[in-house]
Formats: sequence, structure tokens, C-alpha cells
Amino acid sequence: MPEPQVREYPAHSVGGGLALLAGLAGVLAGAGLVVLGILAAATAAKASLIPLGILTFLGAVLAMSGLNMVEPGQARVVQLFGRYRGTIRTDGLRWVNPLTTREKISTRVRNHETAVLKVNDAYGNPIELAAVVVWKVEDTARAVFEVEDFTEFVETQTEAAVRHIAIEYPYDAHDEDGLSLRENAEEITEKLAAELHARVEAAGVQIIESRFTHLAYAPEIASAMLQRQQAGAVVAARKQIVEGAVGMVELALTRLSEDGIVDLDPERKAAMVSNLMVVLCGDRAAQPVVNTGTLYQ
Repeated sequence: MPEPQVREYPAHSVGGGLALLAGLAGVLAGAGLVVLGILAAATAAKASLIPLGILTFLGAVLAMSGLNMVEPGQARVVQLFGRYRGTIRTDGLRWVNPLTTREKISTRVRNHETAVLKVNDAYGNPIELAAVVVWKVEDTARAVFEVEDFTEFVETQTEAAVRHIAIEYPYDAHDEDGLSLRENAEEITEKLAAELHARVEAAGVQIIESRFTHLAYAPEIASAMLQRQQAGAVVAARKQIVEGAVGMVELALTRLSEDGIVDLDPERKAAMVSNLMVVLCGDRAAQPVVNTGTLYQ
């Protein structure tokens, strides 16, 4: 983004209470001078009092047009003949040069939630995602003068940042060390916030927080990806079962050997390992067969 040409600074303003009283006094004085001029008998007095009263009245009205009611969470961007003259952030009744124009800008915290966007992730899989961004205007001068419409600018840049983040990372990472949108939501949202800050800084906007509100595979591949996830879960479960079974078999053979319960040759050990692995890793309960003879019958 280009460097901003203007930055916010405080506008020169005074308390509006005294300015309001002075304006009302001027209005009353002008009206009084007009009345005195009308009631005066001398022509010279009428010729001087009536114009003076009208000028005083108009001057007081013009001066009171410089009064501004600034609410909390609001600001006024002041311009004089097209030039930026500062921003009023002090709440209450304030008075500035009546020849200036004052544009109201809200500095309150705002929410923007994107529509559900359909993009391709880093692996080319179509996914759907949406995000919510919490932001506020930090520099009113840049918000007014650097971009055409800062609200529309934030909305457009938010959508662009969400799309860019989505194509940079996969929905599910195939390797354990890689980041994914589903497993590493905190890290991804931090990167999203950083990219948003870089995109909207030129408009004087501060990004407070950003979060994904919707993340899913597109409907056309959702069922296939669900099967893939289920297959991965089955493989992971089988892996854990096999590792546990191997440990149990090893423990059984070690105990039998250390306690001298039975002395097995390699062939009998292999048969015992095979039987234990079938029992421990099988999906169904084992059907035992009682051997009434020796180990070799």
C-alpha cells in the first residue's frame, strides 16, 4: 500500500458553552438594535441602528454555526476550503471556525462478517470458509482522505485476505509438521490478522481481532473427505492397538522366561506370538481351543 499523504492531528477548538452564550447574546443584541432602530424617531438613528442590528444578528448566527455536538465514540474531521485542519475527538459541545466543514466519523468498534467463500486450499481441494473481523477507525484523516470509502475498503480487503490465507494452507495437512486450517486455527488467525493489518493500515483502520466462523469442505467432496478422515482414524487406532499388543506379547514372553514357568523353543514362541496377536488385534472375541495334550500335539 502507498504511504499515507495525511495523518490525523487535533483540530483547534474551544468549549462550546461560552460560544453558545455569546452567540445567543449576539442574536438578542442584533434583534434589540433592529427594534430600537424601528422605534427611533430620527432618520439617522434608523439608518445606523437597523443595518447594525441586522449585521450583528447575522454575525451571531454565523458564529453559532461553528458549534458541534461530539458524542462519545464519534469524531469530526475539520476542513477549511478543502484543506485538512485536524480532527475533534473531545466529546461534548465544541466550537470551531464556522467557515470550516465538519464530517462525522464513528470511532467505535465494529464487526464485519464475510459471506461464505468457496476457494481451493493449498492442495487444490474446494473448501468453504467465512471470517469475522473486529475493527475500528484509528486515524480519521487517513480514513477520509486516503480511500474512497473506508467501510467498503475494509470489507473488500477482508475478503481478499481470507481468500489468500485459504490458498496458502491446506484444510488438513498430510505431514505432521505442516500447518492446516482445521488443526492450527490459532496460528492461522494470527497470520490473517497480520495480513489484514498490512492491507488496511493505509486507511487508518486498526484490526482488533479476526476469527474463522465457518470452515468446511465443499459439498461436492465432503463425503469423500469424510471417508478419508474415517480411514485415517481407523489406521491410527489400529496402529495404537498393534503397538499395545506387541508390548503385551513381549511382556508375556519375558515373564514366562524369567519365572521359568515354561521353556519354549523358537517354533513354540512364534506360535504363541501369532496366537496372542490374533487375540489382541482381532475385531471379534476369540474362540479358545483347549489343548488336552502336549504343546507339540
